[in-house]
Amino acid sequence: MKSDTENEEDGTMSTESADVRPAESTDARPAGAQQPTHHHSQPSHHHGHALAGILGPAFVAAVAYVDPGNVAANITSGARYGYLLVWVLVLANCMSVLIQYQSAKLGIVTGKSLPEILGERLGDAGRFMFFMQAEVIAIATDLAEVIGGAISLKLLFGLPLFVGGCIIGAVSTVLLIFEKGVTHRIFEKLIIGLLLVITFGFIAGLFIAPPNPKEVVAGLIPRFKGTDTVLMATSMLGATVMPHAIYLHSTLVNDHYAPGEAKPSVKKLLHGSKIDVAWALILAGSVNLALLILAANSLYGMTGTDTIEGAQRAIQHVLGPVIGTIFSIGLLASSLSSTSVGTYAGSEIMHGLLRIKAPMWACRVVTLVPALVVLWFANNPTEALIVGQVVLSVGIPFAIIPLMRYTHDRTLMGEYVDGPVKHVVNIAVAALIVALNVVLIVLTMLGKA
Repeated sequence: MKSDTENEEDGTMSTESADVRPAESTDARPAGAQQPTHHHSQPSHHHGHALAGILGPAFVAAVAYVDPGNVAANITSGARYGYLLVWVLVLANCMSVLIQYQSAKLGIVTGKSLPEILGERLGDAGRFMFFMQAEVIAIATDLAEVIGGAISLKLLFGLPLFVGGCIIGAVSTVLLIFEKGVTHRIFEKLIIGLLLVITFGFIAGLFIAPPNPKEVVAGLIPRFKGTDTVLMATSMLGATVMPHAIYLHSTLVNDHYAPGEAKPSVKKLLHGSKIDVAWALILAGSVNLALLILAANSLYGMTGTDTIEGAQRAIQHVLGPVIGTIFSIGLLASSLSSTSVGTYAGSEIMHGLLRIKAPMWACRVVTLVPALVVLWFANNPTEALIVGQVVLSVGIPFAIIPLMRYTHDRTLMGEYVDGPVKHVVNIAVAALIVALNVVLIVLTMLGKA
């Protein structure tokens, strides 16, 4: 990120100004609008340390990277192909660090979210079409999250899947009560608490049966074995780089501060955001790697591990009932946190693109109903979950390409515009993701997926 850092340092003396950008739109949120700050050296009264006050948004966004779709994709990959696709997760996580920082940077510098900027720059038809594809992605996202939660409640308490899905929908809606205004920090803490439960739930098994480090390292060599591994890799990418997390992060950095609350300077916010993103996604990446390595080490070659229930039974058989239960609790925490964050993202996408501020419960219902329908009718919910991850993968370019374009737009970013080196890296990342999606679509049309 050398060129980016250089740009930020160039602006040391001018970050107290309005940060060189076009006039604020009339519908920008009060909490998001960048105001000339004369108290940037003072930490917010909520915090004893300025940096500590900045941390949080990336951890909320990172929950999207450890949702039940990841569990299905990573366990299926490890059980089927061993350590073959470890490199895919590492690559995807490195890309996600760059992408999430770019989203945070856009929000911090402009005071607006990515959907808001898209809404300002697209015509009416364009805004509606963009919203429709984003809504399909939101439904696919919630499909994975609600199904995963329903499966976890079935494993823990024997509840029918449909009943479990209804409970997940209800509890996640309660969590969303805290997501705006002065209670937003409570929402962040609840989500980060669930993230820690997820981490413990999915990593615990590795302490019981440690993997062979040489085999893990061998998995870092990029390679495929047949078209099915390409599909699996694309599904893993869809589960790792999440479109709604890209849209949402640019909102979270501004919603982190209540209306009227003092904010640090843009330069301090960008510095803090780098640390926030790095730590949050290292944690999320470690969880994803742990899932794949656990499956490769303990479930490789076993039959019946292609479903989450089958994987949990196999984990319980190999590693004991305690680890099996901890895994189920991790899955439940993953579902509750990620479905709340996904609905939050859907609400912000609707607000930015359609300029409609729908009640959160309405956004919750729109994405929840399709998931409940699948739970009622599907014979194998995990299969629907994997398909949902592939749909997510197709939606990534629609989020990443505008993001890379806007952070290279001097009229938006002023002195914080991406330098040429970073812009080339961004284009390379976007091109790689688009290429993988083209391969996926071709394989699906040829019937090989």
